[in-house]
Amino acid sequence: MVEARPNVHRRRFGSALRSLRLAVGYSMEEAAERLGLSGKPALSKIENGKQRVTGLGLTAFFQVYAVESEETRGKVKAMAALAASGKRTNLLDEFQDAIQTDAFEDYLHLEGMATDADVFFLQVIPGLLQTRAYATSIVERSKVWSSKREVDRFVDLRLARQAVLSRGEPLNLWCVLDEAALRRVVGGPKVMQEQLDWLLTVMRERKHVDVQVLPFDAGAHAGVDGSFQLLRFQVGSPVAVVEAKTTSVYLEEDAAVERYQSAFDDLRRQALDPSASRRYIQKMIKDFET
Repeated sequence: MVEARPNVHRRRFGSALRSLRLAVGYSMEEAAERLGLSGKPALSKIENGKQRVTGLGLTAFFQVYAVESEETRGKVKAMAALAASGKRTNLLDEFQDAIQTDAFEDYLHLEGMATDADVFFLQVIPGLLQTRAYATSIVERSKVWSSKREVDRFVDLRLARQAVLSRGEPLNLWCVLDEAALRRVVGGPKVMQEQLDWLLTVMRERKHVDVQVLPFDAGAHAGVDGSFQLLRFQVGSPVAVVEAKTTSVYLEEDAAVERYQSAFDDLRRQALDPSASRRYIQKMIKDFET
C-alpha cells in the first residue's frame, strides 16, 4: 500500500470502507488484525484517505467485511478507481500551469465526474456559464494572476471546463442566480449584454441546464451567507462545495450536505421559475443596451 495525499476522492473512498467496517461491527483494531495490517494506525490511514489500496487489497476488505452484494462491490471499486493517485483529467494535464492549489485540482476532479450540480451564486455568474469577455474581467479583477498570459491561461481553463455541459452524458446543471449576479456590471455594458444573451442561449438550447433568477424583491433568503454548490455522482454520496477567496471547502458529512440541499431547495422555491427567469433576463438586457 502506498502513501498518498488525501484528496476528496480518497477521503470518500476511505469513508466507504469505514462504513463497511462499522456495518459488520468490527473495531479498528479487530479489522486491522483480520486484514493482516500492522495495527490500527495502518487502517486509520486508509480510512482517512492517506493510503492507497490495491485491487488485491480491496478484495481482502470485501472478504473480511462480508461484502457479497455485487452492486456494493462495484460502487466501492469505482470509488477506488477515482481515489487512485494517477487518476487525472485532461484539464489537469493541459492546464497544470494554471492550477495553483490542491483544492482547485480536487474541484476539477469532482466537477468532471459529477452527473448533477445544484449551484447558487450570489455575486457573479458561475464559470460554466460565462463568456470569455466576462470571465476575463472577473479573473483580471481577482488580483490572483500577475500577468496577461496567466490571466489568459486561467480564462482558457475556465472555458474548457464548460465542456461538461456538451459531453456525451452532460452535467445536469440547476443554477439559482441572485439578481445581484446579473445586475453587477462586469466589464462594461457591452460585456454584460453579451453575457446575458449567452445565458439565454444556453437556457434555450441545453435542456439539461435550468437557470432561475432570485429577484431582489424576494427579500431575505437561505443563500445570504454566500455561494455554494452541490455535486452528485453516479457512485458515492454528494459533496457540498463552499468557495472562499483562496480555497474551497468540501463538506462530505451527510448532515452538512443535507443542510445545503435544504437551503438550495428553499432558494429554488423562492426564485422565479425558469420561464419567468428567461423573461426577467430579457428585460434586464435592455438596461445594458447602449
